[in-house]
Amino acid sequence: MIKYLTIIALTVILAACGGSSDYYKAEDAQDAGRQFIRASLDGNYEKAKFYLLKDEDNLTLLRKQQLNYQQMSKEDKRSFADANINPIEITPINDSTTTYKYHNSFHTNDTTTIRIIKVNNEWLVDLKSVIKM
Repeated sequence: MIKYLTIIALTVILAACGGSSDYYKAEDAQDAGRQFIRASLDGNYEKAKFYLLKDEDNLTLLRKQQLNYQQMSKEDKRSFADANINPIEITPINDSTTTYKYHNSFHTNDTTTIRIIKVNNEWLVDLKSVIKM
């Protein structure tokens, strides 16, 4: 009986620890931008939040983006999930700031530029400076 309880307890512990194994610190600005954009296109806002500079403005902007996503049709959600990220220009501004200009293959006419900044040795997306064209 104790053997079975031990196996169950270990299974529960391993399952609890494995919850965020998909999230890892971005290696560089490009990786942070790509991970954030992919998570957003997939509707995975918990993962997108992981790569976000967490301040009040950015969290508010991410919640608005999530609400917009939730109101989309299933077909549009599927199209975004199937879309490719098409980087146009990734420009280091200095050693702690990079801009990432891109569009996705679903909305090829919508070009977006995000800013990625390095804070406490971690690359994070700053939505406050998003530029849409």
